[in-house]
Amino acid sequence: MKELELKYGCNPNQKPSKIYMADGSDLPIKVLMGRPGYINFLDAFNGWQLVRELKEATGLPAATSFKHVSPAGAAIGLPMSDVLKKIYWVDDMGDLSPLACAYARARGADRMSSFGDFIALSDVCDKDTAMLIKREVSDGVIAPGYSEEALEILAQKKKGNYNVIQIDENYVPAKLEHKQVFGVTFEQGRQDLKIDDELLSNIVTKNKDIPQNALNDLKISLITLKYTQSNSVCYVKDGQAIGIGAGQQSRVHCTRLAGQKADNWWLRQCPKVLNLPFIEGIRRADRDNAIDVYIGDEYMDVLADGAWQKVFTEKPEVFTKEEKRAWLDQMQDVTLGSDAFFPFSDNIERAHKSGVKYIAEPGGSVRDDLVIETCDKYNMAMAFTGIRLFHH
Repeated sequence: MKELELKYGCNPNQKPSKIYMADGSDLPIKVLMGRPGYINFLDAFNGWQLVRELKEATGLPAATSFKHVSPAGAAIGLPMSDVLKKIYWVDDMGDLSPLACAYARARGADRMSSFGDFIALSDVCDKDTAMLIKREVSDGVIAPGYSEEALEILAQKKKGNYNVIQIDENYVPAKLEHKQVFGVTFEQGRQDLKIDDELLSNIVTKNKDIPQNALNDLKISLITLKYTQSNSVCYVKDGQAIGIGAGQQSRVHCTRLAGQKADNWWLRQCPKVLNLPFIEGIRRADRDNAIDVYIGDEYMDVLADGAWQKVFTEKPEVFTKEEKRAWLDQMQDVTLGSDAFFPFSDNIERAHKSGVKYIAEPGGSVRDDLVIETCDKYNMAMAFTGIRLFHH
């Protein structure tokens, strides 16, 4: 197949629309089900690159949950604790395959942002992963292949119209890439920087100790940032992104946004949240929204107007600021990557509140000394990569 006509472009009024190879060769994908759109393919191709690099860097199956050309979550296929299984709503599914664990983690870290996502998988989609995909609200999936059982399961989604794309895992794009803006063609070399231990070897803080698991998390963070709209920062813990801040004009706003998501991920593991008395049969999205409201300051408003009765069997106690802070203080050894240098030390102060211990950023700010000094104050270890990772 040399080209594929699409229903429309980014918006319904943007017609005609299609994807094709400029050199006239065959597309490196097959659409097995559905009719993916313009944005679907943008998410699919960016997501595929991300998971392919995660697999190469860690040796483990990887998955990402993409929304509007940035990842909402990314993870590798490590086993999950009982608590993680519960907050990701997979505690009823038994032992999951490594690939399914990767997607459960990628989808579950920020469930609100992942609602209606496009999925990318590094490995052949298996039955477990397909079962997990079937129960979530999602636009589609891209993978190098699908088992027969997986295809049968995915065919039951959206009355057979769920978007399923198979990509040639051996496809290598050209070294130069092009895009048009306002009728003008832009050309640049592809961002093929390899994220490895050597890139993280220039540790500039007094604390020089970055253990291997933290190095892996930093690599996950930086690989995720390669495909996240800039400015961007990414918090990672135990093999998965737990907070991604994308597309903000101010870096500290990225750090705050991603930090808030990381905080929510940790707060959801607090027994007070785990034991919320939900009404039987509540929809998954409504349950996610209720948890987000309960964790946030707006819960007081929900109590005042009695709206809690729509989701809970009894009125839950307020989760006080003091209780939240005490729980958040237990979150430790988080890693943080930034796609460009931190211009001010306020980013480090905010990262500290979310348990960050290890940092990777390019360096090169006129205030690098102040940023390093703030890291030293909290005994953080920070590596300067020397390479910016903007993605636009």
